[in-house]
Amino acid sequence: MRLVTKQIYNRAETVRYDSDEGEYRAVTELGRPDAEYFNSQKDILEQTRAQIETVCRHNYEQTEVPTSLRRLEQPKVTVSLSRTEALNHHNLLVCSVTDFYPAQIKVRWFQNGQEATAGVVSTQLIKNGDWTFQILVMLEMTPQRGDVYTCHVEHPSLQSPVTVEWRAQSESAQSKMLSGIGGFVLGLIFLGLGLFVRHRSQKGLLQ
Repeated sequence: MRLVTKQIYNRAETVRYDSDEGEYRAVTELGRPDAEYFNSQKDILEQTRAQIETVCRHNYEQTEVPTSLRRLEQPKVTVSLSRTEALNHHNLLVCSVTDFYPAQIKVRWFQNGQEATAGVVSTQLIKNGDWTFQILVMLEMTPQRGDVYTCHVEHPSLQSPVTVEWRAQSESAQSKMLSGIGGFVLGLIFLGLGLFVRHRSQKGLLQ
């Protein structure tokens, strides 16, 4: 997005501000004193630079532009637990929604299919350097075995909402799951070593 302002005198452009340059430039000698003055005034420069957000971006987002012509960036959604605790202990689920554009977004929490409104806390929209946004929406909860929590995200870039689930598990279930993952990884390692040794043996016989 780019902001360009022009100062006209007697139907001729004398001074121009371009956000890509970040300062006023004299177009004619008549405009040189004004350009030098504007650039020397910190308040004027900051106010003009801010117009790309307060004026340009605001107008762009309020204008009805065909979806095919608008910039749309789909949000990335992850859910995590703030503390590793056993069941039946107070905790905080964090739904992290990042890298989306435009700014309007709706993030909701559901518990076992029912929308949760109590204990929901949200940060303000955070602007990234590439004009995309991110937001954190937290849910205070005390998980019980079998509970299913869902972060539900709606955004103009999505044809349908994105949902990410978090399921409450007992410590024994978590241990079994981690053991299963560990066993699977070890199995892959031993399989790879076996194939490598077999390949080396066959290579030695051919020589």
